[in-house]
Amino acid sequence: MARGLKKHLKRLNAPSHWMLDKLGGAFAPKPSSGPHKLRECLPLILILRNRLKYALTYREVIAILMQRHVMVDGKVRTDNTYPADIVSIPKTNEDFRLLYDTKGRFCLHAITGDETKFKLCKVRSVQFGQNGIPYLNTYDGRTIRYPDPLIKANDTIKLDLESNKIVDFIKFDVGNVVMVTGGRNRGRVGVIKNREKH
Repeated sequence: MARGLKKHLKRLNAPSHWMLDKLGGAFAPKPSSGPHKLRECLPLILILRNRLKYALTYREVIAILMQRHVMVDGKVRTDNTYPADIVSIPKTNEDFRLLYDTKGRFCLHAITGDETKFKLCKVRSVQFGQNGIPYLNTYDGRTIRYPDPLIKANDTIKLDLESNKIVDFIKFDVGNVVMVTGGRNRGRVGVIKNREKH
């Protein structure tokens, strides 16, 4: 009997923007269920082993994480398949933000100390909870209560990671700069010319 979700991911079935070689084994690390969708994230093990080359093997990655050297969004994470966002390694004074390159593949963009304190989140939906309390859901699974009433779905918020408060927001309107995060044009940056409602 199958009990719950699959815990494995075949290498050929892994997202192409992870850039794994076909013949490097049968399996790929399956990201833990958490803030991001499987095909919109990069597990920590691939960042440490395949991108930054701080480890050669799976076991070395576990040893690094268990020494609590790696932080994601300002919190220490020891799960080797945790889906990453802003990765900080205090020991080497390095901070990275995961972005798409122009070909739609994940690249590690080095950032400075001030930039690690915030992240941009796309708003998935705005709803009302019990007793009419407004709240919004972001693309990375966060729920924030009492947002600005002008914030609507598809807008982008600037989130302070320490206080979990909204610092600023950008409307999804004509004339604003956007980065495409899905589909054939993923990774492209441009200005919205017009919007069609179907």
